[in-house]
Amino acid sequence: QVQLVESGGGSVQAGGSLRLSCAASGYTLSRGCMGWFRQAPAKEREKVASTYTTYTDSRSTYYADSVKGRFTVSQDNAKNTLYLQMNSLKPEDTAMYYCAAGPRCGDWLSYSYRGQGTQVTVVS
Repeated sequence: QVQLVESGGGSVQAGGSLRLSCAASGYTLSRGCMGWFRQAPAKEREKVASTYTTYTDSRSTYYADSVKGRFTVSQDNAKNTLYLQMNSLKPEDTAMYYCAAGPRCGDWLSYSYRGQGTQVTVVS
């Protein structure tokens, strides 16, 4: 059974930082696509970042314009864990953050596996 479990959310002052983790079990994160999504109340879910690794270990990343230069996605294959380092946080970053994994990148429903989310609240 595949599980993706997010952690690291919380409440932080604007300008602060948080690092989210997504621990995977039953699925290897070293290949394919892993993504971070977020959904704020009354808003659509949006893709924040993703990283795609091929069988030749070539890796590509994607960031939404709203987080470029502030957020960094990374992974630790030994720990089978995906991370999202979030710096210079803004109140508009407040949302439930979800991780997802699958063979290909795409929108939320295109991922094979999805976590339950961790709440991030940025106060001004």
